[in-house]
Amino acid sequence: MEVVAKLLELAGIKRDRVQLRRVSAAEGALFAQYVNDVSETTANLGPFDKDKYQLQLAAIERACNTRRLRWLIGMEHHLQNHDNVYETRTNPDLVIETLDEAIESEYHKGLLLEVLKDGPLSVREMAEKTGMPVYTVSKRLNELESDGMAEFDSHEGTTPKFISLAA
Repeated sequence: MEVVAKLLELAGIKRDRVQLRRVSAAEGALFAQYVNDVSETTANLGPFDKDKYQLQLAAIERACNTRRLRWLIGMEHHLQNHDNVYETRTNPDLVIETLDEAIESEYHKGLLLEVLKDGPLSVREMAEKTGMPVYTVSKRLNELESDGMAEFDSHEGTTPKFISLAA
């Protein structure tokens, strides 16, 4: 759940829009309190314009479906609480730092793949459409090229254009 909250923050969406609470069937009063709390939070946040965040939501979905994030999410508890094959425990701060970097990277790559669906774009055009700095677009585009998910397509004058190879 924390991964989704971090992705929502990256997308400029308030993390409180999604909440997960565990309640036993025997805890009716607690359940009612949670429903009231979530309802109040949602009312305070106001209506959510999904059309305004269409690109960001698509990028979040892409990020959540990457093997890298799914593996890290699945292994987070194990990495923090169990010895590795060398009988040492991974520093929990390092696990969180690695997961945070992966969340940001996969979200950025998801944004790029989404804007590339419309056809060939330059790095600057991708930066304008995603709101990411040109350096970040270039860095993430390089990662996508290395993963075989994007490639150079053509030139427009001296400006290279790139396309998505991802479905």
